[in-house]
Amino acid sequence: MLIAIDHGNKQVKTVHCPPFVSGLQQSSTRPFGRDVLEYQNNYYTLSARRIPYQKDKTSDERYFILTLFAIANEIEQAGVYKDAILPVELAVGLPPAHYGAQNQTFVRYFQRDGVTAFTYHGKPYRICIRSAVCFPQAYAAAATMLADLIPVPKALILDIGGFTADYLQLKYGRADLSACGSLENGVIQLYNRIRSRANAEYDILLDEGDVDTLLRGDAAGYTLSMAQLAEQEAQDFIHDLFGTLREYQFDLRTGTVLFMGGGAILLRKQIEQSGRVGAALFLDEINANAKGYEYLAKLMRSGGETV
Repeated sequence: MLIAIDHGNKQVKTVHCPPFVSGLQQSSTRPFGRDVLEYQNNYYTLSARRIPYQKDKTSDERYFILTLFAIANEIEQAGVYKDAILPVELAVGLPPAHYGAQNQTFVRYFQRDGVTAFTYHGKPYRICIRSAVCFPQAYAAAATMLADLIPVPKALILDIGGFTADYLQLKYGRADLSACGSLENGVIQLYNRIRSRANAEYDILLDEGDVDTLLRGDAAGYTLSMAQLAEQEAQDFIHDLFGTLREYQFDLRTGTVLFMGGGAILLRKQIEQSGRVGAALFLDEINANAKGYEYLAKLMRSGGETV
């Protein structure tokens, strides 16, 4: 079974299941509830409090445990659960700037010898991760719509995620690997700015869920000053991001810009109102990278060209 997973700093996304926050709670005794995963004599539940940013997600086991949640959800969604060993192939990805240095380590992190056994929703799982393949983020998401981009002389793919904003330039649908990278300008920085100002200026404590709600335009339950603060910071965030890209010699007023990722979905209004983008396209699928990983893995299986 091929399972594609986007291990975001804010959320974990798969192709067929809703995303979940990249957060874990560990216990040595079984906690209350059904959504409990037991692995190597420890119990895990998903948490709304995400794991702090890790440039190297292989530094501990937490992202592997999150992967087990994702795998089990995809197996249940597909209706292929059975009390037997299930071979699994993983398709995963990394930011373009980290891809060259980390992709082999990332692949080895998931490829475990033998059978991985765990329990989820009270059912025993035994999986064998036979292989893992890694692709660059942003390009993977764009790959599913390359047919629309092949006629375009120049397109910039901009994937605004949790901690990074990944960019990659395409020329007539082909990746220009000399014009790609990752900026530490993801929406987590925006959350921190809004939360810090709210605390300093109004003595109000906001969590990331509050900020999400404000940025979506739902001010019910919040003061007008909170809504205005969030809007101002969001506009400044987009202004700063586009300014940084300009420093890297990307003028968003020329060519086509394909926006994707949770940050782009959340901040679409600010992007469109910035006046600094010429032809803008939006890929409004939170799991676009996961779908891209699946697409590229299948293409690789068939012997097709992936980059």
